[in-house]
Amino acid sequence: MTGKSLTLKVLTPEGCVFEGSVDAVFVPGSAGRFEILPGHAAIVSTLDAGELKWRVGKEESAVQLHSGAIMLNDNLLSVCIEQVK
Repeated sequence: MTGKSLTLKVLTPEGCVFEGSVDAVFVPGSAGRFEILPGHAAIVSTLDAGELKWRVGKEESAVQLHSGAIMLNDNLLSVCIEQVK
């Protein structure tokens, strides 16, 4: 890990669900689940149905999703999802 922070922005058609600094993000990628940490290489991926989870310190938060996409560049992770209600 590089010691930099990772900024996560989770967007749905209804608006922003979460925006802030996180330690790790766990995503249900179309090719399988994977983890994103600060300093991760730039990536664009589609998401399958499942759980998008992020960790700040020892606290974890999550949202259920039908589908979505992510884009990570320079420690800014934008996640656009169709959220399960």
